[in-house]
Amino acid sequence: METSLHRYLIVVILLASAFPVLAQTDTSRLYGGRRDSLDAAVHTLHTQGNYLSRGKELRTEIISASGLMKMACCNLAESFENSASVTVGYSDATTGARQIRLLGLSGIYTQMLDENRAVMRGLAAPFGLSWVPGPWLESIQIAKGSPSVVNGTESITGSINMEHHKPTDGRPLFLNASVMNDTKTDVNLVSSLSLGDRLHTVIMGHLDGNFKTFDMNGDGFADDPRTLQFNLSNRWLWYSPELQVRWGVHAVRDNRQGGQLAGPWTSDVTNSLIDGYLKIGRALREDNSASLALVADYSFQRMDACFGRNLYDATQNSAFANLIWRDRISDAHDLTAGINVSADFLAEDILAGGQTGNGVGTRLWQLSPYAEYTFRQEDSFSMIAALSGTLLPGHGFFPAPRLTLKYQPAELLVLRANAGRGVRHAHPLVDNIGVLSTGKALLGDLTTREVEDAWTFGGNATLHLGERSTLSLDYFRTRFVRQLLVDREDASQILFYTLDGHPSWSDNYQVDISIEPVDKLMLSLTCRYTDARAWQPSGQLRELPMSSRFKAVFNAQYTLGANRWIFDFTSSLNGSARVYDFMKDLYPDGRTPVYPTLYAQVTRRFRGFDLYLGGENLTGFRQKDPVIGADNPFSPTFDAASVWGPLMGARIYAGFRLTIWQFND
Repeated sequence: METSLHRYLIVVILLASAFPVLAQTDTSRLYGGRRDSLDAAVHTLHTQGNYLSRGKELRTEIISASGLMKMACCNLAESFENSASVTVGYSDATTGARQIRLLGLSGIYTQMLDENRAVMRGLAAPFGLSWVPGPWLESIQIAKGSPSVVNGTESITGSINMEHHKPTDGRPLFLNASVMNDTKTDVNLVSSLSLGDRLHTVIMGHLDGNFKTFDMNGDGFADDPRTLQFNLSNRWLWYSPELQVRWGVHAVRDNRQGGQLAGPWTSDVTNSLIDGYLKIGRALREDNSASLALVADYSFQRMDACFGRNLYDATQNSAFANLIWRDRISDAHDLTAGINVSADFLAEDILAGGQTGNGVGTRLWQLSPYAEYTFRQEDSFSMIAALSGTLLPGHGFFPAPRLTLKYQPAELLVLRANAGRGVRHAHPLVDNIGVLSTGKALLGDLTTREVEDAWTFGGNATLHLGERSTLSLDYFRTRFVRQLLVDREDASQILFYTLDGHPSWSDNYQVDISIEPVDKLMLSLTCRYTDARAWQPSGQLRELPMSSRFKAVFNAQYTLGANRWIFDFTSSLNGSARVYDFMKDLYPDGRTPVYPTLYAQVTRRFRGFDLYLGGENLTGFRQKDPVIGADNPFSPTFDAASVWGPLMGARIYAGFRLTIWQFND
């Protein structure tokens, strides 16, 4: 079955790459009217890789297409290295699963959106970041605070929205491939086709693999797992003046094998995902000032995972529907209202940390009516006032008001303020997948989905010093009313517990500076400081462990020769974090060291073809002991999940991008 699926995906990807070129591209005119010809691309390439949106009401950082090209950028998790807003780390030292932090808190509190459609919920959260190839994306929007209620109330610290390449892009073929010196290989395809005046489609294929493992620190465990991922997406658009219909399907097969190179402790995680969506929008007036839309989504995922003697097998069926009515009453007044409903059905088989559960079934329902009013006074002032609520059967109804203000007292200055409430179901094991890479006893309820409830408020001031130069200051605070936490301070046990009335908060401060001192040279510096604390069962209010207090990121990009050469350099300084109490023998002062990382890339552009060469983590810094108790992996004190820094040393990569555009006579 697995072999058949793999062969099917490979055949589909190959056919997809061949068909558009043969069917629609006149190669004799390959460069004649190419949309990104060197002369026409000057403005596009001057677009900053990372910049703050000037027009959005909520504080929003944009990672543009040029920003996504600054790294090898194999997947979504690796797209945030230029951003201090989002911190990326590993959930453990065996599976390669990546996790993010926004406003100093775990990425589970950040709502992930695919073109404003909620994704990566529940079982998809631990590995979902690696299932979004960077070359599939045209931009990423990172919104801090409490975003729109149209997508529900699960967002607590903010949202990350991904914009994919569109069916109407007019690129029959975009091909990107790269290889690293550790054998990690990445191949991506994007093919947009117009099948008439009204029907368009885009096919996106992805294949990556890590075919050899290394043990640079000599602990007997692979630094990075062997991986093999097949990823295919097909999106469609049909439209007329009155009606627009979008639909698509996405399928993923991902296998990861890590652990001891020559020993009995191994990890093997296989995920299979298929997702389909439908969006229908109809104009209710000829001027499109009023509309009605329906968004529906269904996904199925299966995870089969073993971590030494710990086993976790699960399936999840999820369905989502959102009915949206919008009326632009006038240029100043806009009203949106609707209702969204979601249903998640999970089945789990658990053998971990002394707990067992076969066929544990969980049904989660959410019903969220909402109304959102927007007032705009030309360009000087805007307000978004929203009232929503979520009905969670068995837990009650949770009102979730949200307010966003934007004031522009002068042309160069923008002030923002935001506040709101978010609620979500916690998934004890899935949200903390790293605990399975330990030999410790797991205490507490692993199957009950508690409701987490928090308020976030903050503000931002942005000074636009020129067309491409900005200074931005922001502060956000998240305070939990109820939260599921994991106490990992003990050497031999892990406790899951619920904060109900006890304090837990995160204060986040950030400064962003971007300047263009000379033509074609862009410099940016971002500094972030976080103070995150939570109550522990010991009765203490303590700093959250394994969360760095500060991070600074500096980026420089310079272009030469009509943008034929692009040089990019990124350095970051990562602050210390409090370690768990059981790690104090390794860290006498109880904190991790401060460490730097360096990234560099040079790109040479030709007509329709780019070559690039780069390096990651060029300082070679690695966490010294990512696997604790590696010599006795089946002991109660074994721990491969206390990761705070890089696991791999310096890596060099090379790649190319090929683009063929469609021409219209």
